[in-house]
Amino acid sequence: MKAVVLDKFGSADDLRVVDLPEPKVAPGEVLIRVKAAGVNPVDWKLAAGYLDPIMETGFPLIPGWDVAGVVERVGLDSPEFAVGDEVYGYARKDWAKNGTYAELVSANVRMLARKPSSATWEQAAGVPLAGLTAYQAIKRAGVTEGDTVLVHAAAGGVGSLGVQIAAALGARVIGTAGERNHDFLRSLGAEPVAYGEGLADRVRALAPEGVDAALDFVGSDEAVDVSLALARRADRVVSIAAGRVQEHGGHIIWVRPDAADLATLAELIDAGKMTIHVDKTLPLAEAAEAWRLSATGRTRGKIVLTL
Repeated sequence: MKAVVLDKFGSADDLRVVDLPEPKVAPGEVLIRVKAAGVNPVDWKLAAGYLDPIMETGFPLIPGWDVAGVVERVGLDSPEFAVGDEVYGYARKDWAKNGTYAELVSANVRMLARKPSSATWEQAAGVPLAGLTAYQAIKRAGVTEGDTVLVHAAAGGVGSLGVQIAAALGARVIGTAGERNHDFLRSLGAEPVAYGEGLADRVRALAPEGVDAALDFVGSDEAVDVSLALARRADRVVSIAAGRVQEHGGHIIWVRPDAADLATLAELIDAGKMTIHVDKTLPLAEAAEAWRLSATGRTRGKIVLTL
């Protein structure tokens, strides 16, 4: 099979396309013929060695954890799926080596759900990591109908899905983004505010009594400080990376594969309550360019590799 690999920790410049043997399919797994693979900042951060202190990595490394494709083979005791099923998932194994930037990938059934029927392959591949991060953060913050929720980086891959999930739950959503993305946020159901100096005052102009929950999808101390200043309870502030939030009673979230959560996201998509904005699609061989675009931090929605 064709796959994109790194031979050692490195950058986009070190990626290359090679031929590799097909993955083995363990009990409880299925083999997926990849139609599209989502690109996430964690892909190039892992490749740069940033996660080396907490995650085992093997080489040659095939990056990527997001996948949408067709089941080609079923492993022992994997009754959840059959050959020909269209699936999508967050295929993050216990250690990084055999990722989704390839023609074939094996994945445990606990990482997969049936692909939302109304989504394209590219849209489906853009959901798993970002959608699960957003949904699990929303659950951790206890967002319910009638809440006012502040979403940082609301136009990004995670934030744009988080806005829609919170809105589908009946929450009022205030989202931070650059002014060029304000109309986009309105289309998703959020009230936009510009990020940067004075953010807390701009949010208070919309919500004088503060917010019920805050979701930091930037991972910055600044976003956490604003969130803690605005949230009525610190334990309803969730961040994807800023550890200091825990010092004040908030939460750090590290997304987990979860088949039931993926099924819920698929239901929201097929019900028309969540759309996936794919900012850019590139062929597998242009994975390096996809990483360069991702690293700018200026994409709206998702970047996806197609096969």
